[in-house]
Amino acid sequence: MKCPNCKEKELVAVLTQQGVEIDYCQDCKGIWLDKGEIFYFTRKPKTIYRELKEAIKQGQPTERICPRTGENMQAIKVLKGKITLDYSPSSGGLWFDSGELAILRDHFGDKFKIKVDKAGLPPEKKIPPAAVSLPPLPNLFFRSTMVLVFLYGLLTLILITLTLFTDLTPRFALIIGIAIAAFQFLLGPYITDLSLKWFYNLSWVQYQNLPVFLKDFIDRTCKDQNMKNPRMGIILDGAPNAFTYGHTPNNARVVVTQGLMDLLNEEEVKAVVAHEIGHAKHWDMLIMTAAQLVPLILYYIYRTLIRMKSEGEDKSEGPRVAIAIGAYVLFIVSQYVVLWLSRTREYFADRFAGEVTQNPSNLASGLVKIGYGLAGKKSEKKKEDKDDRKPGLEAVGALGIFDPKSGVAMAVSSLPSVSAAQSMGDEIDKENLRGAMKWDLWNPWAKYYEINSTHPLIANRLNHLGKQSEVLGTEPYISFDETKPESYWDEFLVDVFFLFLPQLTFVAGLAVFFVTGNAFWIGAGIFGSGISSFLKAKFSYPSEIFPDLSISSLLKKVKVSNVRPVACKTRGTIIGRGIPGLIWSEDFVMQDETGIIFLDYRQPIPLWDFFFGLLRRAKYTNLKAEVAGWYRRAPVPYIELKSIKAAGEKERKCYTYLAKYIWAAVLAAIGLILMLRPDIIQSIL
Repeated sequence: MKCPNCKEKELVAVLTQQGVEIDYCQDCKGIWLDKGEIFYFTRKPKTIYRELKEAIKQGQPTERICPRTGENMQAIKVLKGKITLDYSPSSGGLWFDSGELAILRDHFGDKFKIKVDKAGLPPEKKIPPAAVSLPPLPNLFFRSTMVLVFLYGLLTLILITLTLFTDLTPRFALIIGIAIAAFQFLLGPYITDLSLKWFYNLSWVQYQNLPVFLKDFIDRTCKDQNMKNPRMGIILDGAPNAFTYGHTPNNARVVVTQGLMDLLNEEEVKAVVAHEIGHAKHWDMLIMTAAQLVPLILYYIYRTLIRMKSEGEDKSEGPRVAIAIGAYVLFIVSQYVVLWLSRTREYFADRFAGEVTQNPSNLASGLVKIGYGLAGKKSEKKKEDKDDRKPGLEAVGALGIFDPKSGVAMAVSSLPSVSAAQSMGDEIDKENLRGAMKWDLWNPWAKYYEINSTHPLIANRLNHLGKQSEVLGTEPYISFDETKPESYWDEFLVDVFFLFLPQLTFVAGLAVFFVTGNAFWIGAGIFGSGISSFLKAKFSYPSEIFPDLSISSLLKKVKVSNVRPVACKTRGTIIGRGIPGLIWSEDFVMQDETGIIFLDYRQPIPLWDFFFGLLRRAKYTNLKAEVAGWYRRAPVPYIELKSIKAAGEKERKCYTYLAKYIWAAVLAAIGLILMLRPDIIQSIL
């Protein structure tokens, strides 16, 4: 983008000390803030909002050009005419000359802070030379074998201990393992077939009905890999996703959403499908099924032993409880081992896609659109002729293109007859992308979510694909070489503090009770938990003002988490449901001109969500809407809704945040009563 003041000077993306990426001119020191970003830097949002609202009404045309849209901006006077800012009606952005920032800081004092972190200025970008060889991934066969040996060693240890110290026979223990394994592996794919067909609007597609480019690619790839073509299915969704399942490489199913064809270009579609074929080629379906059985059986053993009671004198109770606790601990350990193995195999599937397409950047750009929801600039390249799509195909958690669980994600459905999703273009704005990657690479919450996910973070996958591009002699899709300006651990620790504050307060009261024996402290613990719940809700649901923000602007926020949100308002088109084709999914996915994002419709009573999704949710698909809520990342970006107003529909509000305040008040009231009447607790005890 060009500087509105210097005109020919390129703006650079730079991080502020508030953890927000802005666009900065290194010559004149001016800054560009996209729509709504000014509210990231003020503790007086209502005052700023009123000032801007009144100033925009009196705006006068100016010769300065909006760096986003290339259209003329308007001069607006704020602070009773003390300064004149440049406002873009077309993009909603604001341009600040260097002196104007100083006046704002002087006027608002510590209520308005915006300071460019010079350490965050990007270095000169250079295309790295081609590497001599591709950094090796760990041996897939060896790692998978060792993980399975370790997991089944844990299981064998528990089963042997079970037969030595309880009345269970080895035969019973063996039957448990064999029965669960047989059911999971032999019947799992068929059960998945039925559930996708009944509840997710899945249709199986004949190969002659696939678009020619996709059919030819699958034929060529499977022939080269000496494997049968996978069975292809489509879920009529409005946003991109794909996954695979089955028994072996020769009976794999690859399922894609309609959004994959609507939003991604041909090369990106082929790369994503190649990733799924890579899972089949590497026997990931069998390996991951075998690995996932171990935590399943360990949990079954834990539940069985906890519920078991012997007749008469129960001599095995002590050993049985000890084994149950051990089984549960090993269940947790094995879960994390399975997740680690799954993330490893994702890297191999990515590399397979890069090899068969000979251009890893195609998968990288597809991942950006799917995982981050970023839209690209429209290219002049014409779309494929609609006539090439044959009748029967309007457009075509495990082993998907990214983790559907952390995914609250981009897997969404739309009406079978029409899709509101519009192509996300070919050229992603790399500065917007680097802004989105910063959260993955810098925020401590990102590593926490990755450890608990089946898939690596998108930014890490992009870096691996970039190294593969260098070896193949092509330019990496994205190079991220920016220096982290701060640790972000202080915000992380504050988030953790508020997350567990109600529990910690209650445990503290309980601990004092056990030490003193005074029942007053149980009431004090409950009262403190109520007050803490109120503070947590206040921290997690800021509600002074909901400024207009685009999806790409939200993605650039580094200091955000599931606990620490950004209050926002966004406009766009509803393109589908939150879970692929699920007829009672109550959530939304919305697309604006900069990307797509998940909208979390959440009510205090789950049954309320279910009936809304089943009876009313479908009316919103393809409608333009305005939503207000709280933007969060966990790790996929989403907005927890406060309200949604779609064209022709009455405004719907969510009351979860209000319920949390009510629950806090109830807890505090109960605690206060028990503090005044500790005899009530004493009589119960």
